[in-house]
Amino acid sequence: MNAVWRAARAAARRRRVQTFVIGLVVLCSTTTVLLALALLDAASGPFEKAYARQHGAHVVASFDTAKVSPEQLARTAARPGVEASAGPFGQAVVNVPDGWLWMAGGTLSVVGRADPAGPVDRIDLLEGHWAAAPGEIVVNWSSQGSPGPELLGTTLDGPGAPKLTVVGFATSMSKSASAWVTPGQMAAMHPSSAQMLYRFTDPSSAARLDAALGGATAELPAGALTGAQTHLTLKAAFSALADSYLPFITFFGVLGLLVSCLIVGNVVSGAVVSGYRHIGVLKAVGFTPNQVVGVYLTMVSLPAVVGCLLGTLAGNALAGPLLKVAFTGIETGRASVGAFGAWVSVVCLAGMPALVLLAALAPALRAHRLPAALAISAGGAPRTGRGRRVQRLLGGSRLPRPVSLGLGQPFARPARTLLTLSAIVLGVTTVTLSTGLTGTMLAYADGIRGEGTRVQVSAGGPGNGRTPPALTDGQIEDRLRALPGTAGVRARALSQAHLAGQAQTVFADFYRGDGSRYAYQIVRGRAPKAEGEIVAGPAFLTQRGLEVGDRVTLELHGRQAPVVVVGELIEGNAQALEASWPTLLKLAPDLHAAEYTARLAPGTDARAYAEAVEAIDPGLRASVPDTGNAGTTTVVTFSTVFTALLTLVASLGVFNTVLLNTRERRRDLGMLKSIGMTPRQVVVMTVTSVAGLGAAGGLLGIPLGMVAHRLVVDHVGVVAFPEAMKDVWHAPQLAGLLLAGVMIAVLGALVPARAAARATIATVLHTE
Repeated sequence: MNAVWRAARAAARRRRVQTFVIGLVVLCSTTTVLLALALLDAASGPFEKAYARQHGAHVVASFDTAKVSPEQLARTAARPGVEASAGPFGQAVVNVPDGWLWMAGGTLSVVGRADPAGPVDRIDLLEGHWAAAPGEIVVNWSSQGSPGPELLGTTLDGPGAPKLTVVGFATSMSKSASAWVTPGQMAAMHPSSAQMLYRFTDPSSAARLDAALGGATAELPAGALTGAQTHLTLKAAFSALADSYLPFITFFGVLGLLVSCLIVGNVVSGAVVSGYRHIGVLKAVGFTPNQVVGVYLTMVSLPAVVGCLLGTLAGNALAGPLLKVAFTGIETGRASVGAFGAWVSVVCLAGMPALVLLAALAPALRAHRLPAALAISAGGAPRTGRGRRVQRLLGGSRLPRPVSLGLGQPFARPARTLLTLSAIVLGVTTVTLSTGLTGTMLAYADGIRGEGTRVQVSAGGPGNGRTPPALTDGQIEDRLRALPGTAGVRARALSQAHLAGQAQTVFADFYRGDGSRYAYQIVRGRAPKAEGEIVAGPAFLTQRGLEVGDRVTLELHGRQAPVVVVGELIEGNAQALEASWPTLLKLAPDLHAAEYTARLAPGTDARAYAEAVEAIDPGLRASVPDTGNAGTTTVVTFSTVFTALLTLVASLGVFNTVLLNTRERRRDLGMLKSIGMTPRQVVVMTVTSVAGLGAAGGLLGIPLGMVAHRLVVDHVGVVAFPEAMKDVWHAPQLAGLLLAGVMIAVLGALVPARAAARATIATVLHTE
């Protein structure tokens, strides 16, 4: 083994270019794979750990107390498939005024519960103490951190509800309620529904949860179950932003793995072929065939291990900022996000060198079988007759001789040519996917900016600690419309609401006025106009199992109204819906707009307009919103980074192929120069030898990239792209992508081609 180690080390030092190529390929590939695995782990790990720690409910079920008794509900805990349960708890909806605890006005789902512990949904107390007496309430503070002790003691005295004092803030990963009171206090509120929390033995899928819940409630009267929320929807909401990035990160990671395998296999195979004489010498001086295999595997492993270590360090450095962007805005309670397990680095550190060894094994076994005499006498030239027929056909054409000679070279080494072509195909696939994603995201950003220049106007009030405006809601809108440069005004009222049968509070936005926003935001269906019409983003609809045309019941301030989903937005908060103004008038006629959006005519100075708005009333604040889009910036940045990495790797593969070809053909190059071939013709011949592969790679890689683009944009859970944003391919763009394959090949071939052109005839023939 000492001899193997010394021989491998010497070979790695002697073949510096080959060693550098292997190390750089493994570095880029390790970085790419680590980023993909880190995002996948960070998206699921924190939720699962926090949910298990709190014994989160697999299903939060609501029941109509007019149809089922508490005793009947308690007996469901003994049904087959139920691992644990808690309840029944009384459940009611109470009204809250605008600005209470910095919240939008609306409703809270309140549950009567004696303590935060229990077999299911163990609630974390953030501040204060648990409600222990009538008139006390604990509020679910779902965002990270705590609101602070200064808000303890705040009173809630809504119409038709008892006076309640906030004595604590808590968080529940199950999102089983917006607030909790004592069971005695809940009884005084005369609840019409009850809540049961279940953990089942097999919660792995939505279908199995539905079956388990059906089995648990099979003996209850028909219609007793009014709604259910599963932990799968909460998990989807938890990692929605990260999941939106995951499809294209995964695609780039897989492409990186494939390119790594191809290039490493190509490099090692070339190392064996170009090292025939070295193999023969090793065997002649006493190295056994197994030792020769060990020399070549060790020679490849040395740069691979170094590249893997550096790639793991680079991936860990890049993963932090990437995950910070991916998890921005996610509500997690006390779950930590943006961190990934150490197993990701371990897998990369162990897996990438193993992958290199696996790719190197086949060509190394070829060295094992090669007899010493044949290896020493083989030299570096290709075997006679290989590709000669193609060379003769091309030589008889009217093509310039350097071009015909270059086009025939790939046929001399068909296996190496196939590996190089595959690397170019994957490189073009990456460029095509990146181009398509960039086009889609830029179209998406243009759609967001499609309304033109806007000015956001907010009214003061208890919710933001500012002086309320002296003008009424209607007067503010009229004054805004009367300002010079106004092209349209849209008023917005925000309220917390409740969907019948669900424990989570939803945020309802009610709009009136200028409807130009929906011209760019509706993917399917239409904008809400009449009473009882709502629209929502794909995350909201998916997590609640809703589609365009479905009907639900919306409750606000003690009033209920049936509503129908008439459209789907391109995007939207997973907890928010948008409704027509007539719907608000039916549910809460006293609620007024707190925000206005003024759309400006072309050429209007937005800053001057904002100053004019604030001069109308001291209770108004105007701002010009940023028209940029963080999602677009993130996707374009990620795509650019990964495309640069994989294009570099593919070019390195071409570089290695051309370098090996020029070394193998050094006798031929010397003879061609001796009969008059100029250095420029040598460069043309060498570059042409891979330019054809680049064109073929472009033709194959473009359709693969287009398919990958469609798969990615169709599986972004938080955004539903319309067809117009997916159709980003045009003839000039496709022609440019076809040239991308040629550019990858030319860039990889240029350096070794120039080196071959500079070599003198005497030097080349002397080395033979």
